[in-house]
Amino acid sequence: MTLDRVKVSKVVRAFLDQIRPKDPKIRAKLDYGFIFHWQSVELKEIRPRFNKPGKTEGAFAKATFVKSKGVWKVYWMRGNGKWHPYEPPTVRSFNAFLKLVKADELHCFFG
Repeated sequence: MTLDRVKVSKVVRAFLDQIRPKDPKIRAKLDYGFIFHWQSVELKEIRPRFNKPGKTEGAFAKATFVKSKGVWKVYWMRGNGKWHPYEPPTVRSFNAFLKLVKADELHCFFG
């Protein structure tokens, strides 16, 4: 089993469409995106810069695929800018990762 970026991209885009603000005026001030880093997928928040033109992006959730075990390791970004394992630390599918993020029971992803 390998990381299928095309399949993951479709699933992430569908997920982000669910959580994105529907109103375009609000979306200009808060939006969500994602990026791949090797075997990881990072979900990020996109906002306008407060002190100059342009946008700023900050990752808030990460899932890293561990090929040898067939699991996804789940991380959240702390205020210190470092990734920390979430609880539970692994899930069996990428969809399970997205369910954890959406539920945000520990208030790590959305505050």
